Parts: sequence; C-alpha cells; structure tokens
Amino acid sequence: MRVSFIIPAYNEENYIAHCLDAIAREIERATKANGNATTGASNDYEIIVVDNNSSDGTDSIVARYPNVTLLHEPRRGANRARETGFEASHGDLVAFLDADTEILPGWLARVEQEFATEKDLVCLSGPFIYYDLPRVTQFLVKLFYGLSYVVYVVNDFILRKTSVIQGGTEVVRRDALAKIGGHNVALTFYGDDADLARRLSKVGKVRFSFDFAVRSSGRRLAKEGTFTMGLRYGLNYFWITLFNRPFTMKSIEVRFPDGKSGVCEPENKVKEFAIAAGAATCLVLLAAAIAYFVKTW
Repeated sequence: MRVSFIIPAYNEENYIAHCLDAIAREIERATKANGNATTGASNDYEIIVVDNNSSDGTDSIVARYPNVTLLHEPRRGANRARETGFEASHGDLVAFLDADTEILPGWLARVEQEFATEKDLVCLSGPFIYYDLPRVTQFLVKLFYGLSYVVYVVNDFILRKTSVIQGGTEVVRRDALAKIGGHNVALTFYGDDADLARRLSKVGKVRFSFDFAVRSSGRRLAKEGTFTMGLRYGLNYFWITLFNRPFTMKSIEVRFPDGKSGVCEPENKVKEFAIAAGAATCLVLLAAAIAYFVKTW
C-alpha cells in the first residue's frame, strides 16, 4: 500500500523543514520495520510539496530534500494546492499535512495498520498538539477538542449526517477522494475540512481519533485568540453542515519572524474577552440546568 504525503505551503520557510524531517524519520522507521531499505525513502512512499506562490525561501528549503517533489500552484488556496498535489500523486493512501505540522513517532505505522484492517475506512484524522502555546491555552484547546469529539459522535454515529476532520492532518483513500470529486477548490480556508468530512462520510467511514494527533504551530490562536478561533471554527463547521457554505469567507496570513508563536496575545483583546465571557456564561447556565434536572429527576 503506497502512501503519498502532500504538503501545501505558502511562505513557510520557518516550518517546512521540521515537517519534512518528521516525515523522513517516519518513513525510515517504516522501511526498517518492513525489512526494506535501511535509510532514505522507500518506493512505497512519496512526498510532494505544493508551493502556493510563496514569496519567501520556501522553495530553496524544499530543494534541499532530494526525495521530495516540489510543485508550484500559483492560484492561492490550500484546497487548490492540495488538489494539485493529489493529481500528481500515486499513493493508495494520501496524507494531507499542513506545512507547520510534525507527525509523531509511530504515526505512519498506525495509519497503515488502520487502513489495512478496516476496508471501509476512507479517512483518518486527529487533533493538533499546539507545542508553542502556554499550558493554559493548550488546556483550553483540549476542552475544545473534547466538545468536537462529542459533535463527531453525535453527527457520525447518531444522526449519521456528517463527521469531523481536522484540516491539515488527514489521510484519505485515493479511490474515495476521487469518487467524491476531490477537494472543493472554491473553499480557500474556513470550512474546507468540514466540507471534506461531509462528502467523504457518504462513501465510507471517516474517523477522528486522538491516537492520530500531530504537533502543530499555534500561531493563529496566538494572534487571533483561542476563544475567537474556537467560535469561528465551530460556526464554520455548522454552516458547512447545514448550509453547504462557510460562515467566514476571508482569512488572514499569520506569520512570526522567528517562527515561534510564543505567548497567546490576541490582537483584538476586547473581542476575545467578550467571547470568553459568553462561553463561561453558557457553561455556568448549562451546569445549572444539569444540576436542576438531576435534582428534580
């Protein structure tokens, strides 16, 4: 079973090397475990980086990796870049990763095992571990993923309407992605993962599992705010699910000069505080309602 790694990249000179190094280490582990080549990439794997019209040194960094294919897609949009990589790839499984992600030891072996044992599995995804954010922020992110998992269970196993995919860390069967017509290139950022989950769930099993977490930069949360982004991602997920279009139409580019997010200091602190206060109020009201229900039951 051949695996293709596809990484869309736009001005990612501070992150792309870490992403490619992590993939190379996993391929080396897999080839050793399978009794193939002891070093380098096996013919069972290919890595494709799709430069999405970068203006920094992304190209020159990728060029240092002889086993990586570099493509260029001048039309902006992560889904368009993913689709360009998909059309050029050959793998039975296609792993779409963001340029600022790093897969963890054992990730590739687990992915291959899951797809080998479950023939109806068409997509596998997991959460991000934001390694460069404060612990408090990481705790809030875990709460958000906990709520996301509840939504996943309800939508996938009860309502059977859709599923959940974390955009930037999903592995898809090639034939399933081709069957649904590939990525929706009209979606440039928000809602792309929700759209993919909705369409793939109609042709097979889509699984979201904490066993397939990957490391990622928390730069967007650091700049825009944890609660702001949590609400925005939630709204876009439900808008795609209910209305087949994203709630948010535009996104901003988030880059830090040294490639590190550092502390979480949102630019619009008033907005972040208002959303945090609203979320806290909703949780208090929900807890009160549950307590009342339990008491009167």
